[in-house]
Amino acid sequence: MSDVVGATGVYASGIVAAADSLVGGLRLPADKSVAHRALLFNAMAEGEAEVTVARPGEDVLSMAHVLQRLGAVESIGEGPAEFTRVRLRGGGTRAAALLPGAGGETLDCGNAGTAMRLLIGALAGRPGVATLVGDASLTARPMERVAAPLRSVGADIVTEEGHAPVMVRGSRKLRAIEHRLSVASAQVIGALALAGLAAQGTTVITSPGPTRDHTERMLAWLGAPVRREGYVTTVEGPAGFRARTIDVPGDISGAAAWLVAGALHPDAHIVIEEVGLNPSRTGIIDVLREMGADIKVASDGPTEWCPEPVGTIIVSGGRPLRAIDLSGDRVADVIDELPLIAMAMAAAEGTSTLSGARELRVKESDRISRVVEGLQAVGAHAEEREDGWIISRGTPRDAAIRTDGDHRIAMSFAVAALTGVAGTVEIDDPASAAVSYPTFWTDLEHLAT
Repeated sequence: MSDVVGATGVYASGIVAAADSLVGGLRLPADKSVAHRALLFNAMAEGEAEVTVARPGEDVLSMAHVLQRLGAVESIGEGPAEFTRVRLRGGGTRAAALLPGAGGETLDCGNAGTAMRLLIGALAGRPGVATLVGDASLTARPMERVAAPLRSVGADIVTEEGHAPVMVRGSRKLRAIEHRLSVASAQVIGALALAGLAAQGTTVITSPGPTRDHTERMLAWLGAPVRREGYVTTVEGPAGFRARTIDVPGDISGAAAWLVAGALHPDAHIVIEEVGLNPSRTGIIDVLREMGADIKVASDGPTEWCPEPVGTIIVSGGRPLRAIDLSGDRVADVIDELPLIAMAMAAAEGTSTLSGARELRVKESDRISRVVEGLQAVGAHAEEREDGWIISRGTPRDAAIRTDGDHRIAMSFAVAALTGVAGTVEIDDPASAAVSYPTFWTDLEHLAT
């Protein structure tokens, strides 16, 4: 990526220094986890719907363009510039949509791991052949964790040594079985649930730990026979569901950057409105509060236009933070926010630890290595573990930051520089933020004075 999408002014170059204050209000880009599901599920549903996505990142647009190639999207981008509205005509159980051509479609998922894994499950129970591809980062990510359990129910899926490209030869003859996952993964549960809707009987998916429940919430809201109880997801098939217009709320993973920045900066007051507050996604708030941050939340609950709870978050700075130890189930609650939490650890009094986060090594980058390397470069004390890290405060200094094209690494070290955890940083790929947060640099400039 050569240009910073949505960036203006002094931060467009990826050079970030400490701000005198961080003050203002924000409405964030749409939650990409919810947006992926809103688009895909409406493409699979009976009827027509419109999905409104505020300032979608590249991952969400990748999903929309794949669905457009499959014939389920009528238009992309209608409406005011602040929003993208995607009109979908779902195929329902007739599979009029999501029907790859007889010669086989090549579907480019870009950097979107959620899109690829959910699509594997969606296509597994529908006729046709498709090959899912992605960029270099996505191609390096594991796909057998989805492919293997889907094969156990009769799906015909071929990976390349466990990675993309992934060929799916769709079939209606899927079996309903009980899955016991070895790794807690909302993406795997989502793929298996979609396949379960094409199978005859009851599909039961048991996770070894907590996961996000966006799939179950969205499918149930659309009328599918899907329920979640604790760590168990149950699907009754074969079954269809109805398309439904939805406005996707703001992304709490994007809000996390400003929650950490506001908690660390001595002069900060940031108000984030209309953000998704799914209980499986608010672990970042719990962690920061435990560390001593001043964060207030007002929830409006689910609305008619979205199955997710939505509300306002206010974070104020000036409080000292204390160290924290993260392990076990708590890690899954904040898996995407861990690089940002590492910046808070580097500002806290005492020594913080993270364990049980081996999953970070197979994200868009090896996030354990990138976080520890970057923190050492900016003067913090950081030690790498196989499944986490040990971090304590150091002496801030200027540094160049290697991101490996990872959006969360780029945003995390921008926050470190804004708040004085680091000196001035130069981020090697600031445009990577556009994967999930295309207006990150613009919003940073709005808040920083």
